[in-house]
Amino acid sequence: MKKVLLDTNAYSSLLAGDEKVLKEIENSAIVYLSVFVIGELLTGFKGGSKEQENKKILTRFFEKPSVEIINATVETSEFFSHVKHQLKMKGSPIPINDVWIAAHVFETGSTLITFDSHFSKIPGIKLWDQLD
Repeated sequence: MKKVLLDTNAYSSLLAGDEKVLKEIENSAIVYLSVFVIGELLTGFKGGSKEQENKKILTRFFEKPSVEIINATVETSEFFSHVKHQLKMKGSPIPINDVWIAAHVFETGSTLITFDSHFSKIPGIKLWDQLD
């Protein structure tokens, strides 16, 4: 069973019509959206002129049968601490929200759909093969 987790930029690319992201989602049994990605999206919506429209589109996306929202748990915090420690030891920090998103990738055993190459600094994370 293929499971993916959408990063913020992957969701945005999907809405912009990115066929590669769409194909990846269509070929997945479960599409996770991290609460941290949702927070980033809602923040971005506030900065735009279509906040309410974008919120409605996001809500409709939540309603798709394959989409699951993943909230933070104590288990998420364990994965977060492991990822954060690894990055600290390597001297390779990444944005803190992305550490949380990575924690959700490990927690769910999913593949991360993202366009942010800094995720490749995290040992053992599964990234989709379209990351350049």
